[in-house]
Amino acid sequence: MTRKERYQGIIEWFKQNMPNAETELHYTNPYELLVAVILSAQCTDKRVNIVTPKLFERFPGPESLAMAEFEDVEPLVRSVTFANNKSRHLIGMAKLLMERFGGEVPDNIEDLVLLPGVGRKTANVIVSVVFHKPGMAVDTHVFRVSARIGLTLKAKTPLQAEEQLVANIPADLLPIAHHWLILHGRYTCIARKPKCATCGLQQWCKYYATDMKHLAQKQTPTTEDKN
Repeated sequence: MTRKERYQGIIEWFKQNMPNAETELHYTNPYELLVAVILSAQCTDKRVNIVTPKLFERFPGPESLAMAEFEDVEPLVRSVTFANNKSRHLIGMAKLLMERFGGEVPDNIEDLVLLPGVGRKTANVIVSVVFHKPGMAVDTHVFRVSARIGLTLKAKTPLQAEEQLVANIPADLLPIAHHWLILHGRYTCIARKPKCATCGLQQWCKYYATDMKHLAQKQTPTTEDKN
């Protein structure tokens, strides 16, 4: 199977079986998504969705968050990972939004990564989800799944994985492809024990074609074993 065939097969499967994939973070505007994505680093979306309603009630926009003190924010996000750092990042992000961008979330990666707490992954989420621009955010799920199923080859960093995915996935599909890979990694192609037996990508998956088939052959009793 060529790499092109693998991409085509996997993309078509996702288009048919996951046509409406989207972020599981709850938000109503660009500011809220930006806050949620910052909080979601190394934390589950479920936990973030528990935290953000009270946070957005207290700080409905960057204007109010920019005026907050650490002691105002940290208690509201204490249950997420790295709450201290994220509290400072949120305040710093809001201040820079107000000072440099007039309170508006930028629509490009170059400006977004200037904000505290915003790396390339977060920036790609914002430009693709909010502004519907070609962008591939590579988090731990995307990095693992794309390598495991064979979409990326020898990618040692998220940026290398991003470059390979962007080069091989049609630009108009990049925003939803990000969600395809995240959701597949979250619920099927999980880290420790991927659910290969029920996975619809078996015929294109590099991992299944090598590791899983060989394992199954070893576990299948021979005629001699049966006797």
